[in-house]
Amino acid sequence: MTISAPTTVPTACVIGWPVKHSRSPIIHRHWLAELGLAGDYVRHPVEPENAAAFFAGFADGPFIGCNVTVPHKEVAFASVDQADAVASALGAVNTVWLENGKLVGSNTDAEGFIANLDQRAPGFDANPGPAIVLGAGGAARAVIWALKARGFAPIHVVNRTRDRAEAMAERFGSEIRPAGWDDLPRLLPQATLLVNTTSLGMEGQPPLVIDLGAARDDLFVTDIVYTPLETPLLSIARARGLKTVDGLGMLLHQAAPGFERWFGRRPTVTPELRALILADMGIVEAGNAA
Repeated sequence: MTISAPTTVPTACVIGWPVKHSRSPIIHRHWLAELGLAGDYVRHPVEPENAAAFFAGFADGPFIGCNVTVPHKEVAFASVDQADAVASALGAVNTVWLENGKLVGSNTDAEGFIANLDQRAPGFDANPGPAIVLGAGGAARAVIWALKARGFAPIHVVNRTRDRAEAMAERFGSEIRPAGWDDLPRLLPQATLLVNTTSLGMEGQPPLVIDLGAARDDLFVTDIVYTPLETPLLSIARARGLKTVDGLGMLLHQAAPGFERWFGRRPTVTPELRALILADMGIVEAGNAA
């Protein structure tokens, strides 16, 4: 009797700590099935103290590439042999692959953020003006980079600890204006765009409640938090009659460049994919416009 050797397929992963709640496998397995490609995508938990060793041994491991989530993005940046321009500007890597034996890193968070807005609010940047970014962490870096690229200026970075906001100005230049939460009433009447990059409003976190009464009628509000899908900030903005976009699309769009690198085909963010993730969240969205 002949026993066939087990077959293996190209496999990518997402690493983080913790990573058990990541919905990335749902996204990539959907695209693999949709495009008829052999492959797989799995969660791979890596403790912080083991992250550098994971990247050092990546070429000898089982994966063709990986996504990197918190808290490993800066370790990934320090570990790759080569980082692209965006990752270098942000000092963080969220997508890794091997190229001619070298470990290469990219950061697709900025691309994912902008692609979400382009898809769900076309023309949001037709007349870019002053923007407000709430928070000064790693996600804020990606958002600031993206908004600068689309011509928004000045970009007011509002953070509880002003020194972190000032670090953003040092990294990205004079268009970045550090500010504290007490400055919001002064900044809101001029802003054309408001972005929350903090964890406030996320399930299990305190709500983000802001008085938008003095905001411009054309203020556009978006939140990178997507659990819940409509955060307290977005609810307040909608009640004020403002245009809003939730953060789920950022998750979907940031995944596409890595998939293309690993599996050789560019996937599309469709209403079906959005509905699949929402179903996993226990949400049925009316209309489900992607």
